[in-house]
Amino acid sequence: MTDLSADYGPGRSAPQALEAEEAVLGCILIDPQAFFDVAPILRPDDFYLHKHRWVWDAVVRLHDQRLPVDTLTLAEELERHSQLAEVGGTAFLARLLTSVPTSLHAEAYARLIEREATRRRLMEAATAIAKLAAEDERDINEVVNEAESTIFAVSERKLTQDITPIKEAISDYYDRLKYLAEHGDELLGVPTGFVDLDKLLGGLQKSDLLIVAGRPGSGKTGLMLNIAKAAAQTYRKHVAVFSLEMSNEQLVQRLISQETGIDSRRLRMGELRDDEWPLLVQAASVMSEAQIFLDDTPGISPTQLRSKCRRLDQEFGLDLIVVDYLQLMQGDRRNENRVQEVSDISRKLKLLARELNVPVLAGAQLSRAVEQRTDKRPILSDLRESGCLTGDSLVTLAESGVNVPIRELVGQSGFTIWALNLQSLRLEATPVSHAFTTGIQPAYQLATCSGRVIQATAHHPFLTPYGWKRLDELQINDRLAASHTPGDGAGIHWDQIVSIESGPPETVFDLTVPGYHNFVANNIVAHNSLEQDSDIVMFIHRPDMYEDETSKTNIANLIIAKHRNGPTGDIQLIFRGALTKFENAETRRVDLQHV
Repeated sequence: MTDLSADYGPGRSAPQALEAEEAVLGCILIDPQAFFDVAPILRPDDFYLHKHRWVWDAVVRLHDQRLPVDTLTLAEELERHSQLAEVGGTAFLARLLTSVPTSLHAEAYARLIEREATRRRLMEAATAIAKLAAEDERDINEVVNEAESTIFAVSERKLTQDITPIKEAISDYYDRLKYLAEHGDELLGVPTGFVDLDKLLGGLQKSDLLIVAGRPGSGKTGLMLNIAKAAAQTYRKHVAVFSLEMSNEQLVQRLISQETGIDSRRLRMGELRDDEWPLLVQAASVMSEAQIFLDDTPGISPTQLRSKCRRLDQEFGLDLIVVDYLQLMQGDRRNENRVQEVSDISRKLKLLARELNVPVLAGAQLSRAVEQRTDKRPILSDLRESGCLTGDSLVTLAESGVNVPIRELVGQSGFTIWALNLQSLRLEATPVSHAFTTGIQPAYQLATCSGRVIQATAHHPFLTPYGWKRLDELQINDRLAASHTPGDGAGIHWDQIVSIESGPPETVFDLTVPGYHNFVANNIVAHNSLEQDSDIVMFIHRPDMYEDETSKTNIANLIIAKHRNGPTGDIQLIFRGALTKFENAETRRVDLQHV
């Protein structure tokens, strides 16, 4: 029987635990309940020999069908797949049954298999990286990026957590509740320096992905630097700032401007008065003590960012990660479809927040749709690479087969819908974690030759044979992924667009579907919004950007449009354009009285 190893070189064999593989399969035959002890640990490709993997797959299929697992049923299942003779027949299954005296150590055997499988993958990754390094014609940055992705693919498995008994979870929750009661006046999250925002959010919470979005010139970089500076300088937190738009010199210039009150334009030109030089020296001295780490790598990928953050965390400890901004990041692998790529980036930023257990604050660009409306107040569907459907769009519930208008699902979670597995191109039942409305938007009606009709915002992505495309990128005769009748394992076909017509503004809605990032509505496959992975979405709205004569000059509204675990609302701040700086509104009002 052939093994699954690569060429490990003369005199070297691939890491393996063949006796443990036989033992864990034997444990399951002795006591089928042992399967539940080892199933969370093992995957099919953990087994070194094909025959062991085939037996494991057969056991999994029997459990999925709720059939008993013994030598007879296992032999029949293997024979159905023409694998029984290949594994060694019923004699081999009988030998597995007698390979161990008891099933008590099944989990220990599984851990041995997992350990050797990880070693095997690391050796295979090392071989792949060596081959990459030898490719002289490839760009070195591309080689390093792919090498990091290869290692990340191995380590990603170790991020999964074991199931926690409720007794332990309740004990942890009780300890946290007790701490909250004893420290009621303290922020548990990273303070932002903005009083009202900290009251609303309780600071930036560990493992949260927070998005700060605005139109160009609204000050999102300044706001994130405000928060980074306050966290590091005032509250002694360790902050990593990744700037894809500005150089480190430009970031330092803005930080110094915020610290000294010197116009950032004059700092950029070196036009300082004599009395401002001491302020600059003092600010430089103070800022040098702050635990802020800057990185201005252009087009950084999630894997590169993760690698740098892990090193920083191991060496110094990290309390906050700032990324400016999300749409300037590059995917780990080249992907011509930007919608899918940005969705993958946001998902990996959320995974990074969970892995390091720190908040990740990411900037994002709003679409031009804000400026095309009479009401310039941003809403969730204004995020670039995002979009929404009108309330009458029908979503099929997988459990019952009932079609429900998406508007009726708002506020619910945990229900199951149909989503497309992009690998197999088959529909699968998957739970929804969030159903919500994103405000009022102009809607467009899209019709296909088979009679399907769906209404969506201009930026809502649909699946084509060439990847995801926003509605405003689609044309007549383009084809969309559609289903005849959603159901488990059902496939898709490509339906042709016959018309796209604009319509009046309507209230629009979206679903968050973890893992799949799409769902079927009106029997058409639609993508999720960019915000799906975020815990908090904040918009910067400055009326004086759109109104020449307004009483709200220098007023900025920070709109908390999404808060997965708490309330939403508006925070009023003061924006000082010359310093690209935001201030607490109450504090600024006192300052204005002294001017």
